[in-house]
Amino acid sequence: MLKYMLIYIVSVFIASVSQIILKTSSGKAYDSFIKEYLNPRVIIAYGLFFLTTFISLYAYKVIPLSMGPILESTGYIWVAVLSFIILGEKISPRKLMGLLIIIAGIVVYSI
Repeated sequence: MLKYMLIYIVSVFIASVSQIILKTSSGKAYDSFIKEYLNPRVIIAYGLFFLTTFISLYAYKVIPLSMGPILESTGYIWVAVLSFIILGEKISPRKLMGLLIIIAGIVVYSI
């Protein structure tokens, strides 16, 4: 089961990366409305979202449904860390406290 949990967490990580790609794409100016939504970054990001759907379905063959939302909550951690590393966003004390509560919840559920 640990293997499938790791597969699910990788799926959540890929979804988090795609969120970062979408955010970097939204910060650019485009010539037209169509180019805003049909550019390589947006297409790749939504392609990654589509891929994570199949990875998650594969992992759910073994993972109990009650564990899915718990593992999915790691996405908040991934997005915060990736935003800090790639986008240079700061992690405020309030945001850090929220992340620590999420981590505590994951630990409590896994015990």
